[in-house]
Amino acid sequence: MQNPIKVACVQAAPVFLDLHATVDKTIALMRQAAAEGAQLIAFPETWIPGYPWFLWLDAPAACMPLVHRYHLNSLVLDSAEARRISDAARECAIHVVLGYSERSHASLYIGQWLIDDQGQTIGVRRKLKATHVERTLFGESDGSSLRTFDTALGTVGALCCWEHLQPLSKYALYAQHEQIHVAAWPSFSLYRQATSALGPEVNIAASRVYAAEGQCFVLAPCALVSPQMHELLCDTEAKRQLLEPGGGHARIFGPDGGELATPLAEDEEGLLYATLDPSALIFAKAAADPAGHYSRPDVTRLMLNRSANPCVVDFSTPLPAAVEPSSDAGEAAVIGEEL
Repeated sequence: MQNPIKVACVQAAPVFLDLHATVDKTIALMRQAAAEGAQLIAFPETWIPGYPWFLWLDAPAACMPLVHRYHLNSLVLDSAEARRISDAARECAIHVVLGYSERSHASLYIGQWLIDDQGQTIGVRRKLKATHVERTLFGESDGSSLRTFDTALGTVGALCCWEHLQPLSKYALYAQHEQIHVAAWPSFSLYRQATSALGPEVNIAASRVYAAEGQCFVLAPCALVSPQMHELLCDTEAKRQLLEPGGGHARIFGPDGGELATPLAEDEEGLLYATLDPSALIFAKAAADPAGHYSRPDVTRLMLNRSANPCVVDFSTPLPAAVEPSSDAGEAAVIGEEL
């Protein structure tokens, strides 16, 4: 990261379960950010087509009609809708970190797509482990997703939601010298009367601690539960007690953990803006670099497998080489038959 950059952080509600309309809204927010001079915009977890709150509100069997809609409205990479987004990034000359539900054949993954200001894909990642009931809908990733990406703006990394409570996953990105981190959240609207773990205090703190621990800038986009989403999902009083409208708590933190943007009200849609000054990274790292001078690898270190782990590996057995006639020809023929 060489120069100061202006960034935008989304706090808004998607057009829930509507792929095309949410892509329209995505592009509108990109254009709005670019018009304000932002060079990077960050979107919440599963912004497209919205976070599947229904998983937390009912039994899996009861959710199947919504699961079907969710599949149909999830984003396929290199589809026409995906190309609309990448084309808009080029037209707006803005980098994008987009949270989305990725549909890959018959499976879904919680994804983050990094696009540069030329509309080219910098990288894609999938949430390493879906959280709690998310596992009834989403698959999981492997170590190939636990990486940073070199961009014209600096070294960028991203995680989703409670991946920020996984100490080893966080350290894996710190050790790759992350400078700008996107901490994508779905909204803090669930079970707020029953537990603080799913509420705003703990999760905002997780983003702030990430910034101070890793000495990096953190953009923490956060979605809203809109009144329309609440009405669709909460058809009983019990469900209305579990999921509240609003829940937007987007933040931008500096590498010392300080806030760089004034938060919006939790039911207010908009963009947070901040200018990231690379000198702040130097001051923070001079005090404590967890993967550098403030580490003790002789005492503790992380083992990281960054290899892709596909479920099918294609290979072919080469044919045996032609054998010249010799006294060993008979033996070679037998070996060839065994192969």
